[in-house]
Amino acid sequence: METTNCALLACCSKMASGERRKNPTLICVPIIGDSVEQMLVDAGKAKASGADLVEIRLDSLKSFSPHEDLKIIIKDCPLPTLFTYRPTWEGGLYDGDEKKRLDVLRLAMELGADYIDVELQVAREFNNSICGKKPEKCKVIVSSHNYQNTPSAEDLGNLVATIQATGADIVKIATTALDITDVARIFQITVHSQVPVIGLVMGERGLISRIICAKFGGYLTFGTLESGIVSAPGQPTIRDLMDLYNFRQIGPDTKVFGIIGKPVGHSKSPVLYNEAFKSVGFNGVYVHLLVDDVAKFFQTYSSSDFAGFSCTIPHKEAAAKICDEVDPVAKSIGAVNCIVRRSDGKLFGCNTDYIGAISAIEDGLRGKGNGSGIVGSPLAGKLFVIIGAGGAGKALAYGAKEKGARVAIANRTYERAKELANVVGAEALSLTDLNNFHPEDGMILANTTSIGMQPKVDETPISKDVLKYYSLVFDAVYTPKVTRLLREAGESGAITVSGLEMFIGQAYEQYERFTGLPAPKELFRKIMAKY
Repeated sequence: METTNCALLACCSKMASGERRKNPTLICVPIIGDSVEQMLVDAGKAKASGADLVEIRLDSLKSFSPHEDLKIIIKDCPLPTLFTYRPTWEGGLYDGDEKKRLDVLRLAMELGADYIDVELQVAREFNNSICGKKPEKCKVIVSSHNYQNTPSAEDLGNLVATIQATGADIVKIATTALDITDVARIFQITVHSQVPVIGLVMGERGLISRIICAKFGGYLTFGTLESGIVSAPGQPTIRDLMDLYNFRQIGPDTKVFGIIGKPVGHSKSPVLYNEAFKSVGFNGVYVHLLVDDVAKFFQTYSSSDFAGFSCTIPHKEAAAKICDEVDPVAKSIGAVNCIVRRSDGKLFGCNTDYIGAISAIEDGLRGKGNGSGIVGSPLAGKLFVIIGAGGAGKALAYGAKEKGARVAIANRTYERAKELANVVGAEALSLTDLNNFHPEDGMILANTTSIGMQPKVDETPISKDVLKYYSLVFDAVYTPKVTRLLREAGESGAITVSGLEMFIGQAYEQYERFTGLPAPKELFRKIMAKY
């Protein structure tokens, strides 16, 4: 397959050139304009963005004169063309006569199309109708779309054989991810196939199939011109493929890193790590990993290629249980936010959350003169109120106690707050009690829950009128950077510390564990200053 792609790259006269790439996987931009003129404009944008080819979705056209319009598109398109005329029964917009639809695809082939996409259900009929007269330059992609699930590896293998038997030049399989582990079966099929395969998994849980398919020899992936304007669920933008994920630099030996969470799409970790990897030439890619079951994820992705992971809500405690070895501090906290796969395949877990958060809070206090001149931590002796009894809450409770603070834990479920309070030697509250809890002035407040995170930016865990009792308020949420809690705390006169400060602080150690290189701290701050 690699030879096939490399040859294609060399011979396509319209192909983007002059860029160094570590993989032959093509980037195709779907063009779904409602007029030929708009399609050509968008094709120009695709070329400027670095695409290798465009998929012309004929079923999106409002009016269509096949012979005239196809000639114009093929003649004026600045990139190689893949023509798709998708019927409604396969997820497209065309609901007309089938014979006319297939006639259009044959015509596109005759007029000089580079690729034709034909659905498996009609592929044998279509290929038989060509009678061996297919132009040499045109490749027939035979596609199968499954909008319900991802079949077993055995069924996928049989599907590839069935598609190949129709006379396909390229096999395309698009399935739906019910779990992120479904993607592994597509990778398995892709890497072991003897024919060119486009293997993609739709939906947010399938996102990695569209990014690291380049590592496993996928023939092409799709990247949209704009976010939200997609031809299938879960497509990234071409800008994200090129700039965020450094797609051209992903090769068979590229190590995969990622942020495990649910939800996870809001995380800025891929921006931070991928730009840092690029700056030092480190051969790694960092991706969003929407994970439902941590144990199942690690059982499935057990190869050394999947080398390191950040772990966020709600999986930090579960992550601690699946590691072969856990750092003593993380074991005391009972939560892990960083997992590294060692050379022997064993998983090592540690916690960098409390270091980043506590350091940011101390810096906030010292910066306002509240801790200057004091020997030791400015947190010593202060009442430190933590909202949330999950992994991050445990981490901060441990860190605050270590610094000499008195700790109170507030949680929606009082029993869980009490459980953590008993472990660390703290006071327990329910979240509703927090609005009446102000035994003294000058307290520290830290929200470790997702309350106030996008998209629910109007939510806050505590009423504004109580914030006057706090000298500093920290929010682990960093999307948005200024949450409602921080905004109202600032208006009440408190020092505010954004979750971005914690995020940057905990990322230093994770980067060093992932790469074995010193963290580029100035670069980290420069990157995150944009958010």
